[in-house]
Amino acid sequence: MSTKIHTIHTARLKNNCPTCFGADGLEFTFTQKEKETPFYTKPTSQLSERLYCHTCKNTIYPVNWTEDIERVFEYNKKIAETHKQYLQVKPLFYIIILVAIVLTGVGIYTLFLT
Repeated sequence: MSTKIHTIHTARLKNNCPTCFGADGLEFTFTQKEKETPFYTKPTSQLSERLYCHTCKNTIYPVNWTEDIERVFEYNKKIAETHKQYLQVKPLFYIIILVAIVLTGVGIYTLFLT
């Protein structure tokens, strides 16, 4: 089983960085994990967020966020829509189901004919 990470939403902020006080470098990135098996792919329900400053090249953790950054975070979190909880079945799943149905039919057919 492999895991892929998809970027759902990215937003540049005009707020000041709490570390370097630069006004143009902050960027929120919202990501979502997707589990992939040979039979299906399914996104997880959790959304991960990251605040990065391109000016000082640091990740800004929520402990250091100001009230303004938290307000912008809440706004962008509402905008960042996660992929719906769908289960996308791959062709291998259909092949296995079809083979199981055929084998069951052959088994029943041979059982009643003998």
